Amino acid sequence: MSEAPDELARLARRYRTFAADEAQGVSPHYERLTQEIAESGVILRFLLDLPAPRRQPNLLLGAATLVAGRPPDIASLTDMVASRAEKLRAVMLRRTTQTNEPARCAVLLPLLAALPQPLALIEVGASAGLCLLPDRYGYDFGEARLAPADPAAPVFRCAVTGPAPLPTALPRVTWRAGLDLNPLDVASDEDTAWLEALIWPEQDERRRNLRAALAVARRDPPRVVRGDLLHDLRPLMVEAPADATLVVFHAAVLAYVTPPEARQPFVDTVRGSRAVWISNEAPRVFPDIAARAAQPAPHWRFLLAVDGEPRAWTGPHGQSLEWFGRIA
Repeated sequence: MSEAPDELARLARRYRTFAADEAQGVSPHYERLTQEIAESGVILRFLLDLPAPRRQPNLLLGAATLVAGRPPDIASLTDMVASRAEKLRAVMLRRTTQTNEPARCAVLLPLLAALPQPLALIEVGASAGLCLLPDRYGYDFGEARLAPADPAAPVFRCAVTGPAPLPTALPRVTWRAGLDLNPLDVASDEDTAWLEALIWPEQDERRRNLRAALAVARRDPPRVVRGDLLHDLRPLMVEAPADATLVVFHAAVLAYVTPPEARQPFVDTVRGSRAVWISNEAPRVFPDIAARAAQPAPHWRFLLAVDGEPRAWTGPHGQSLEWFGRIA
């Protein structure tokens, strides 16, 4: 019990940091709310009763949105903790922040299209597998646009700077599979409601794109296998057809593999295979790769790399591509 005040203070700092570093300029609603959470002993004590990995801001905000049916404010969240704590706790213990952002395909596309075709794709941390369908979406890079075959499919807008090798055609994908600890089902209303709850209040375009991508996926669902990327990747790679270029990729996933040194077996598995490895992660996830970037990291960007070589800074939701590297 003597550690509780220190733990409360650390948790409060975590929510203030989230407000300043992640929500500021992106979601005024969540910026204000997480600042208020940091001042609320009631909510902080509720969080402290959860296992440490379940105290993260995005998980609380998504779970509260799912329970309430809309993004909460501080008054409704405080009331929820007082009157519906068990329901909120149950969601936070069952769910994880499996934000399945299909627009991230936009920053992957220049790399995928430049590889020898056709492709066999494996995504680790695939969630519902929406990023396994880059060939079924459309893309608007400003100076270049690729229309989807299905007019109802989403068209992802991505602002490009630098000499990015923008593709002139969609990649050809002949085989695809995902790997996830807790796969989500695109046909499940409960699972898709969770994906939508993870989208921040002001991000209407992301919400529309998610719904359109889910509609595409439901017509031909991608295969997502339940498994651990540290132990179950190799058998999945063996299944990929030998006559296709195998690509193993991930976005905003490896940060959840802790401690950091635990990520190395995954890297060794991929680098020791025939696969091309594409990573799109926060720069702190692979600091050795980030140290070789030709430009310093802009605020709140992911680092796109191929086989451990940095290529570009990307918006975390696929909204921007700041190219500084070479294509091969």
